[in-house]
Amino acid sequence: MVSVVQPTATLRAWPTARPSRCSRLVVRAQTAIKIPAEFKQVIPKGQLVLSKVAETEAKTLGGILLPSSAQRAPTSGDVVAVGDGRLPDRTHEFTLSPGDTILYSKFGIGVTELEVAGEAHILIREEDVLGTLPSSGATAADVPRLQPLHDRVLVKVQESAGVSIGGVLLPDSARSKPLSGEVVAVGPGKFDKDGARIPPRLQKGDKVVYFKYAGDSMETPEGVKYVVLHEQDVLCKV
Repeated sequence: MVSVVQPTATLRAWPTARPSRCSRLVVRAQTAIKIPAEFKQVIPKGQLVLSKVAETEAKTLGGILLPSSAQRAPTSGDVVAVGDGRLPDRTHEFTLSPGDTILYSKFGIGVTELEVAGEAHILIREEDVLGTLPSSGATAADVPRLQPLHDRVLVKVQESAGVSIGGVLLPDSARSKPLSGEVVAVGPGKFDKDGARIPPRLQKGDKVVYFKYAGDSMETPEGVKYVVLHEQDVLCKV
């Protein structure tokens, strides 16, 4: 067995002519890595989740065909396995389970990309997953059905008004990004340092104002905008 500092996953190979020499390998990587062909299984550690990623979308929401260089990276996938939950100071209780379809940040925050048996996978901490989608192969039309994880909330964005808070009429070019909306779904809450779940303070139907640059924005094919926020990024209820 070969170990590298701070392992994120265990790779397991099917038996070969010399199983005692190559049956297990622990690796850590900062960028996308290709798993050697003899390793057929990746076993996550700690609070990590292994997910097979969805195929890259070849069209924009408007239906315009894009060249492969312009296609956006997939941001959803199906959970293949979850870690053992063992952390240095506590045991992590998973919300996700194999078979769940997840949505993660389009910016790839906290994601380690893997190629396993020729297929794209990711390793990601459960707390970095935005939420779960209703089924495999979910599309932008399923965004309103997203179930946030941990302390995140799904907010339906209210479009910018033509008047500022001070009552001064603003031209379109001067209007700020929408800062308010309605909560349509909430996560179960985050864990405290002792591993106990902290219940969310927000609930479905709350009208909120949120931090201008917070969250991950999404849009349905009909043009309805949503944002997934951490509860702490909500400034107030209105």
